[in-house]
Amino acid sequence: MSAPAKRTDIEIPPAGLPGTLAVPEDAGGLIVFAHGSGSSRLSPRNVKVARGLNDWGLATLLFDLLHPAEAADRRKVFDIGLQAERIEHALDRVRCEASAAALPIGLFGASTGAAAALTAASRRPLQVEAVVSRGGRPDLAGAALARVTAPTLLIVGGQDEIVIELNRWALAALACPKRLEIVPGAGHLFEEPGKLERVIALAAAWFGEYLRSSGAP
Repeated sequence: MSAPAKRTDIEIPPAGLPGTLAVPEDAGGLIVFAHGSGSSRLSPRNVKVARGLNDWGLATLLFDLLHPAEAADRRKVFDIGLQAERIEHALDRVRCEASAAALPIGLFGASTGAAAALTAASRRPLQVEAVVSRGGRPDLAGAALARVTAPTLLIVGGQDEIVIELNRWALAALACPKRLEIVPGAGHLFEEPGKLERVIALAAAWFGEYLRSSGAP
């Protein structure tokens, strides 16, 4: 485990989206988070996963995909293209931070944010090196799935039956290295004891494997 991460508040142009960059000493990679509908950078689940990844020597960026007024507009909440574009803006912004500029990048998406992360990965194949989805809706990425080249891990709770089927459909559409991991006994939010810790372990192992060529743990 590494030393505590240094946290910095940043703003992501052009929309002025607030974010928190956390960089451990000797970080081996940077994981950019994409939250789901009705959530924000302050989501307790994503914060817990981010801090878990920090403990494994990975830097993280948690940021708001939408402003509060936009989050109240269901058209914006399900506008995957808009959210993917904002992830791209975040990727550009972190390259201006000396502590993160040279780090290999992975994306971590939850719920609808998984579709946005995969869409962004399809647009930035030379920049995004791995993707992890937690309880995600990767199916909403549609035709972009076939263009994703970054190795992709889909994590779904064993009790989340409808989402399991949607993830199986998305898995078949992906042409990159891929895996579907079903966590027994977990619901959609992974609120059961020990289940979110399992997500952290799976994500850390996936990023550790596929960011390794650039120095990740």
